[in-house]
Amino acid sequence: MALTKTTETTTKVPSRISGRVKVDERTKRLVQRLRRGDIALIHHADLDSVAARSLIDAGVSAVLNAARSITGRYPAYGARMLLDSKIPLIDELGDEFFNSIKEGDRVAIEGDAVLYGGGRQCKGNRVTVSDVDRQIETAKANVGAELEAFAKNTLNLLEQEWRPILEPLPLPEPLVHLARRHAVVVARGPGFKEDLAALRRYMQDSRPAIIAVDGAAQALLDIGIRPDLIVGDLDSVSDQALRCGARIWVHGYSQEDRPSPGMAVAEEKHLDALVVRSLGTSEDLAMLIAYELDCPLIVTVGCRFALEEFLDKGRSGMASTFLVRLKVGSRLVDAKGVGRLYSVRKQAREIVWLFLAALCPVAVALAFSPTGQFIVKLVRNWWRL
Repeated sequence: MALTKTTETTTKVPSRISGRVKVDERTKRLVQRLRRGDIALIHHADLDSVAARSLIDAGVSAVLNAARSITGRYPAYGARMLLDSKIPLIDELGDEFFNSIKEGDRVAIEGDAVLYGGGRQCKGNRVTVSDVDRQIETAKANVGAELEAFAKNTLNLLEQEWRPILEPLPLPEPLVHLARRHAVVVARGPGFKEDLAALRRYMQDSRPAIIAVDGAAQALLDIGIRPDLIVGDLDSVSDQALRCGARIWVHGYSQEDRPSPGMAVAEEKHLDALVVRSLGTSEDLAMLIAYELDCPLIVTVGCRFALEEFLDKGRSGMASTFLVRLKVGSRLVDAKGVGRLYSVRKQAREIVWLFLAALCPVAVALAFSPTGQFIVKLVRNWWRL
């Protein structure tokens, strides 16, 4: 990365893109403010697929990254998704550039350079498909070392976290109306929108309790489903979701003396929120809540369990998630399994209705034939007896 002063002789390239910048070091917070045509400035090493999908859905015209979208630690597919969607990506612009840009500034992209601030220029790395594919192959070769470090850290954390997670979780209020119902826990993991679409029939039939983890609340509202409970630190929850009528439980640190960042958000927005303290991720907490509510079936949508999904979120271990799934046990079902089951049931219903529809003209024709009228008379006489 290099900051320089441009002159009148700066070479113009045909692929010039200009627009206003929206900037945030937290990508999931940034996407709430993005509008179609904006240029997104992020600081996101190893850009994950969920963040990339959010940027694509927001309709950004380009993405500027102060960090490297693929560091080589493990295969991160966010950069590839942006390029497949024809969204230019400029990498490694650096902290100096990131800190010098303000929300709403106008910038122009020419090749691998970003022009801004009355003639200043910052050069980064214009990412290409061949770059990404090469880096992904390198990262695949490195993932073994990452897995070893991840496993060791998980084992160390297990010794520290097993007792508080396996003990009963104190709930801040009883939520009697959600107790002993099926529960669907929705997080913004890879493919969560497709899984939600596959579950629509199940949710209509079973009327489960819907627990949304942070930004998943807005995704539910977008398809006409209001969550019953929103859980998380509230840093990526839209104002619409916060005021949709769902109960709000802020995920607090397990230490009583540590203030919860989510409560600061709730107080700023004058929301009626309660704190529930627990180790682990907000997804883990949502599953524990459903367990404590004695929900007989807990369906997870977009909840992470694969190594790459945890690394995508910057997690160095998964002790809490392992323990939570061990505790919840047979109640836990992935959305894909439920979706396939309901797909089979739907196909069976369609076959039955098709068969009945095919029988209708046969029955009508038979009823008006001499044989059919004779059978009707026999049935009528038998009924009178």
